[in-house]
Amino acid sequence: MRIAYLDCFSGISGDMLLAALVDAGANRETIERELRKLPLGNFRMEWKTVVKKGVSSLKLDVIDEELEKLKALKTLPVLNVGHHHDHCHDHDHDHDHHHHHGHDHSHDHGHHHHEHDHSHDHGHHHHEHDHSHDHGHHHHEHDHSHDHGHHHHHRRYKEISAMIDEADFSPRVTARAQAIFEKIAIAEAKIHNVPVDTVHFHEVGALDSIVDVVGIALALEDLDIDQLYSGPVPTGNGYVRCDHGLYPVPAPATMEMLKGIPLRQTDIQKELTTPTGAGVAAALVKQFGPLPAMTVDAIGYGAGTRDLPDQPNVLRVLVGTM
Repeated sequence: MRIAYLDCFSGISGDMLLAALVDAGANRETIERELRKLPLGNFRMEWKTVVKKGVSSLKLDVIDEELEKLKALKTLPVLNVGHHHDHCHDHDHDHDHHHHHGHDHSHDHGHHHHEHDHSHDHGHHHHEHDHSHDHGHHHHEHDHSHDHGHHHHHRRYKEISAMIDEADFSPRVTARAQAIFEKIAIAEAKIHNVPVDTVHFHEVGALDSIVDVVGIALALEDLDIDQLYSGPVPTGNGYVRCDHGLYPVPAPATMEMLKGIPLRQTDIQKELTTPTGAGVAAALVKQFGPLPAMTVDAIGYGAGTRDLPDQPNVLRVLVGTM
């Protein structure tokens, strides 16, 4: 049986995991081609090698080309208008997605640009951990119609689910992507006391989230992974700012998804695990614990955006058989 073990000693975010799987051998051209089946508009994925505390790792940024053009033309609305969109999870993740998205969206409505501090997500949220896709993601039922001169359209969970179903991916890719989004949507709906189908993903965050989540499912398929295993999940410490004030790390929806999952204590004052990372762990990981008896044939490192004080801000993925 082919397995992947998530050695998430510095946390987990969507962009970190996708980058680690590509670093371990998943074909990024195949992933990008398959992602084009989704009606996501013009975006590109930028991959670069970075060194984190001496460890060479792959960093992913998801760039919304329409937003990039608007920014270049200086036609984006006034920055910092104060709409936080409940990016609770964004803050200390540094996805650095030039969206700046949420898990750092330089979207800049004063939204918390996804700083997922795994320095993973989403420019999600989506990605330097600085967690960067979670990441501007799950902005639930905030119908702020901001007509600031650009489309500020929200994608509902129901719409994202239909989009994935209609894309004609392989059954396992579809099932895995749907399982992750379902976990996130159910957690967000519970925390905000709204129906699951009405959970909204902010436009920029939704882009990162969709690319990260579906990209992960595609990468696992390309590597022919049958099961995922993981070490205990560190959440980090400190606080994140949401629309309604400061919340302790892990943010409410993240903590909801981590119920029943072994957590690892850490003194790092950052949000190490993003909502997308927690969704992957809750939906796909079969067992949590030490490295299982396996024969490793590939290793991948996915980088977050920020630097941590005493350890590399990377997610290590071990791929092999057991």
